[in-house]
Amino acid sequence: MSRCRVDTSIERVVVGGFEFPLGAYPIEPIEPSEGYTTHFESADGGEDDAVLGDGWEEWPDRYVWDVVIRAGRVEAFWRSLAAHLPGRFFPILDVLGNDAYRENDPYVADELVSLERFMEGLRRFKSFLFEDGLVGFGAMSDEPFFYIFVDEHKVVTIRAEASLKEKVEAVLDAFDLRPVEKLASVDSVMHEHRSVLDAPEDRPDLLTPDEVIEELRDLWTLTLNVDDEANNDENGSPLGITPFRCLVRLLGPAADVKYIDVFLTADCLRTAWTLAMDAAEDLYQRESEKAARAAGKPRGGEDPKTRPGQTGGRVGGRLGRAGLGDDPADSPDEPIDIDVIHADRVKIEDFAGMVPDGRGKNLPMDSSRVIATQWLE
Repeated sequence: MSRCRVDTSIERVVVGGFEFPLGAYPIEPIEPSEGYTTHFESADGGEDDAVLGDGWEEWPDRYVWDVVIRAGRVEAFWRSLAAHLPGRFFPILDVLGNDAYRENDPYVADELVSLERFMEGLRRFKSFLFEDGLVGFGAMSDEPFFYIFVDEHKVVTIRAEASLKEKVEAVLDAFDLRPVEKLASVDSVMHEHRSVLDAPEDRPDLLTPDEVIEELRDLWTLTLNVDDEANNDENGSPLGITPFRCLVRLLGPAADVKYIDVFLTADCLRTAWTLAMDAAEDLYQRESEKAARAAGKPRGGEDPKTRPGQTGGRVGGRLGRAGLGDDPADSPDEPIDIDVIHADRVKIEDFAGMVPDGRGKNLPMDSSRVIATQWLE
C-alpha cells in the first residue's frame, strides 16, 4: 500500500522548548506559549458561511476555542477531542492549492463518513496531516454540533454546542492548557510554510502531497466546497472567463489508472469540469479506436456516459496503448471511471507556457472551450 514519509533532513524549529510543526516555522523572533482563547458565537452570526461556505444549515449557539499546543502533542490532543465525535461525521480538508485566484482549496465530505474510515486516513497519512505546512484537516458533526479543525499552522479550533462545553474544557485541563489573552503561535509573526514529504522519483510507493490529497478525497468522499457556478476571486470580484488546467483521472475495471491534462477556458468551475470530462472521454475514445484498428479487431457497442456526481463519469470500452488495459478489443464494454481531480485557474501569462505546442498563446478570453489535451506518463 502506498504511504507517505517525512523528509528526515528537515530540522524542527524549537524556541524556548516550544516545538513548531515541521511544515510551518517562524522567521522572526517569537516567544511562543501553549494556551487557548475562548468566545461565544450566536446561531444568527453567520459564522458558518465563513468556515464551510454556503449550503450548510445554520449552526447553533456554540462556544469556540482556539488552541496553541506544541507540535509533539497535537495528535494526542486531537484524539482526545475526537473521542467525543459521534460514530459518523463530515471530514474536512483544507489545502494550500495551485489555483491562481484562491489561496486555499476547502474540501468537505458530501456524506457522513464512519469514524473507522476517517481513522484509516489519519493512520496512513498522519505525518502529512499533523506536520505538513500546506494542509489542515478536521471533522464536523451536526448532532451534537461539534467541529474540530487543525489548520496548516497546527493551531486547533474547536466549535461545540453548550452540551459539550464541559467535555471540551475537561480535555483542555487534562493537557494543562490555560486561557490566555492572546495566542502566540507561528502565525502570530512572519513565518514560512513548506511540505514535509519525501517522495523521490525512484520510490513510487511514497506519495507526494497531491497524491495524498487524491487518496484522502476518495477515502473521505471529499468535494471541493466552492461556488461552482461563479468565477470570482477571493474578494468576490467576478473574473469572467479564465484559463484552467484540469487533471482528469481514468480508472479501469482492474484498477488501472491513467491521467490526462486538459487545458481549457471556462466561465466557472462547473463548466470547466464538464469540458474536462468531455475532452478526456474524447481522447480516450480516439486512442481506444486507434488501438482497436491497429489490432485488427472491431470495437463493440459502448454504453453512454453517465455522471453520478459533480466530477465523476463512466464510459464504455477500455483504453488502448496510450492508457489503460492491455488490449482494448478484449473487453469493449467494461466501464471506465472518469473523475476531475483538480481544476485550477491559471493566470493568462502563465497559461501560454503550460499548453503544449504553443496553443495557449494569444488566446482571446471570449468563450469556454478546450484548448489542448495530453496524456501524463
